[in-house]
Amino acid sequence: MPAEARYYRDKGWVESYFLLSYSDYYDPKNLNFGSLRAFNEFILEPGKGFSSHPHAEVEITTIVLEGEITHEDNMGNRGVLGKEEVQCITTGRGIEHSEFNRGKEPLRFYQIWISPYKNNLEPAYSKKKFEPSGWKNRLLPLASGQGFEDALKINADVTIYRASLEKENKLHFNSKEGRFVFIYISNGELSVNGQSLRQGDQARFDEEETIHLETATSAELVLIDIPVNQVNI
Repeated sequence: MPAEARYYRDKGWVESYFLLSYSDYYDPKNLNFGSLRAFNEFILEPGKGFSSHPHAEVEITTIVLEGEITHEDNMGNRGVLGKEEVQCITTGRGIEHSEFNRGKEPLRFYQIWISPYKNNLEPAYSKKKFEPSGWKNRLLPLASGQGFEDALKINADVTIYRASLEKENKLHFNSKEGRFVFIYISNGELSVNGQSLRQGDQARFDEEETIHLETATSAELVLIDIPVNQVNI
């Protein structure tokens, strides 16, 4: 899907791109992709933010691309996440949190919502700084419920990967039966199974056996491995 297919909203103090139905964007044909419920890109001006608001029964992963975000929640967590940092929140039975740009530069970040494998979980919070060298020319798991040791833990059979491909590099991802794969291009240009994608473009694969990623110049991306069906208990 081209970048133009995203839902775009500009409130003056925040620009938002919604890839799935979210907030005032509703498309009955684009409610979710497997257990992926939201993939949002935000650009937040300095001094602005989202005041305290509630969430429940969703796993929320935040990836900071540029700038810094100040997080505060009713579990007692408060801190600043900078570039290359990731936080995960199990909202479970319910939490309240706020997100502000207290820095001097615009803040660009992704927020990804995943349906948990089980409802009524105990709320939890975690964060980690990842080194860019870790995802250079490889897919690095940032958040996962599939047992990757160095990834932040989420309560879902999902893995969120990040990768940065240098000039004339290739990656391959083998998708298994009963899985979806979601790809979003953060920067640059990338060939995905022969189709050229640029910044803001996305690709969605339905039980594709092998996905080939190749760049002639350079590119950065997020890839999410998702179960087709999510059964909550």
